[in-house]
Amino acid sequence: MTNRNRLALLLSLISLALLWPGLVEPVLTIKATMELFGVTRELTNETRSVVGAIRSLNDTGNHFVAGLILLFSILVPLTKAALLVPIVALRRSAWSYRLFVFVRAISKWSMADVFAVGMLIALLVAKGTANLSAVAGVGFYCFAAYCLVSNAAFQLLQMDRPTEPRMESRAGTGA
Repeated sequence: MTNRNRLALLLSLISLALLWPGLVEPVLTIKATMELFGVTRELTNETRSVVGAIRSLNDTGNHFVAGLILLFSILVPLTKAALLVPIVALRRSAWSYRLFVFVRAISKWSMADVFAVGMLIALLVAKGTANLSAVAGVGFYCFAAYCLVSNAAFQLLQMDRPTEPRMESRAGTGA
């Protein structure tokens, strides 16, 4: 195994260590207040993790959105991690290369969730007044770091396309 692939494997392990807190730690806290007759009342103060948001969306009947977040935030990252083992173990085989190409393709999709949450925070803060605040939590930063480190790991991972047997060698020397 090359040093480059060892570093890729190490970064993949680090990214997995970032994934767990990225999923279970608070991602976003939204607080809304209202002033009425000189008294400030808190309307809502909610903090959610990715897993908590999926549960909440599912419980309120938003199954499609919950499913999308589950897919992009949990299933794609875990699939990438699970396929790293056979990619490294079966190196220089056609299967290893096919898995590598597949993982490289799905890697781009795990960033969709970070982009969506980032846009939500930007929207809430930009539209917010003195009565609305949105704060990114530890989970957001861990998940964003997971995505960046994981993508860096797969960018570093070097897999050579296996050579195909040449047609002459298969056909033999018959005339």
